[in-house]
Amino acid sequence: MARGILYGVGVGPGDPELLTLKAKRIITEADVIAVPDKGSGERTALKIASSLVEGKPLLLCAAPMVRDQAQLEAAYRRNAEQVIAYLEQGKTVAFLTLGDPSIYSTYLYTHRLVAEAGYETQIIPGVPSFCAVAAALGGGLCEGSDRLLIVPASHRDMEDCLSVDANLVFMKAGREIGKLREALAEHRLLGRASLVENCGMEGERVFPQFADAEDSGYFSVVVVKRDGK
Repeated sequence: MARGILYGVGVGPGDPELLTLKAKRIITEADVIAVPDKGSGERTALKIASSLVEGKPLLLCAAPMVRDQAQLEAAYRRNAEQVIAYLEQGKTVAFLTLGDPSIYSTYLYTHRLVAEAGYETQIIPGVPSFCAVAAALGGGLCEGSDRLLIVPASHRDMEDCLSVDANLVFMKAGREIGKLREALAEHRLLGRASLVENCGMEGERVFPQFADAEDSGYFSVVVVKRDGK
């Protein structure tokens, strides 16, 4: 029996209409749908592709919201083992992930472990959240010789990034929104910052001026333009 293939499928930032044609085809043809499971019951990637996965077996892959590396690695190994069990049966697995699988994606850890075990894996790109955010703001992220720096705001200190000569994108900024606001103000960048919360999802909020956003949730992206445009 031929082994199955693992596909990491980017489902975009939230709007189902931003699913690519290839993503739709892979999801429709897959035997099993794998989705990240944080344990909270909320499975955003699955919700985006819900019209395509009806009736298909679901594989819930643990994605604990912790910083303990040993706990994370144990979860990723278990996820890979579960995926491999299906691949050994000749089944195709589509692992759904928000945005693009190559950008701060939980899927990448499973992808790497499955590939290292000798199984075929493919990445299906999706629309990154910061590109959808730029569209919601009605502008570009970089023009001409502009440089762009992508920063995971909730994972480490971002102070060193604020002095880089580049336009800045702070992803998953919700947890650190107060700290980020203060840091931007100290570097005189707050007036050049915009924020979009839940881009393409229910409850989307767009703030052309970050300073006008009193609070925000986990799925918040802050864009800083050096030229202020």
